[in-house]
Amino acid sequence: MTSKSLTLLALYFLLYSHGMAVADTGEALRLYQGVAVASLPMERRNFTQGLYIANQEVFVSSGQYGESAVRVYRWPEMELLREAELPKDIFAEGLTLIDNRLFILTWRENKLLVLDPTTLATLSIGHIGGEGWGITHHGTQLWLSNGSDKLYRVDLDNGGEVTPISVTRGQRPVYRLNELEWIEGKIWANVWMTNDIVIINPETGAVEAEIALDGLLPKADRRNDTDVLNGIALDPETGAVWVTGKRWPKLFQIELQPRH
Repeated sequence: MTSKSLTLLALYFLLYSHGMAVADTGEALRLYQGVAVASLPMERRNFTQGLYIANQEVFVSSGQYGESAVRVYRWPEMELLREAELPKDIFAEGLTLIDNRLFILTWRENKLLVLDPTTLATLSIGHIGGEGWGITHHGTQLWLSNGSDKLYRVDLDNGGEVTPISVTRGQRPVYRLNELEWIEGKIWANVWMTNDIVIINPETGAVEAEIALDGLLPKADRRNDTDVLNGIALDPETGAVWVTGKRWPKLFQIELQPRH
């Protein structure tokens, strides 16, 4: 082994031993701890799959077969304004709002529901090629996840052209990408069955940062039906980031602190 190889190995050991990793670009992967700085009440009946804030309202898609629904609350008072049950044979997943169209993914039904955000009436039903997990958008481009290591960019201005993007962390694929949110030019994604959020470069698919949210929901607020962390929303008025989980009684505003 050459001295150069030894030097590289030493560098990798140094980075990992100090809570850092190497991203695909060769730059250090930023590691953060998410700290709650504020909280708001959340209805426990929401098996939260999608979370989106716009126009002083927060939109929530709640999953489970036979129980799926979309609910709209006044923001930030969290007063329920309107809700609609979704068909019993679908499992609602992520949602996002573009102009006057509310897009809701379904899990295994290969459907993309488009609703009127004011009446919650179904305007149309489209089809996707596989499972639906998370959805976000930037301009007229939708971004979808399906639990794999891929994100799918759908260009609504170009006939729905689909471009897959492989997501990697330190040269390795990142699987179970779930709820998505576009924040400051990056895609934030829950990683299902973990307390982590990854921040992804949408051009390269490289994970540029990772946020640990262990212990965010106090043990006193957990019940037998309390499920995993899921749900990321940017408040466009304040720039604050809010997160929650499936059947959590609270939403949390988080701030990031570097991990050393």
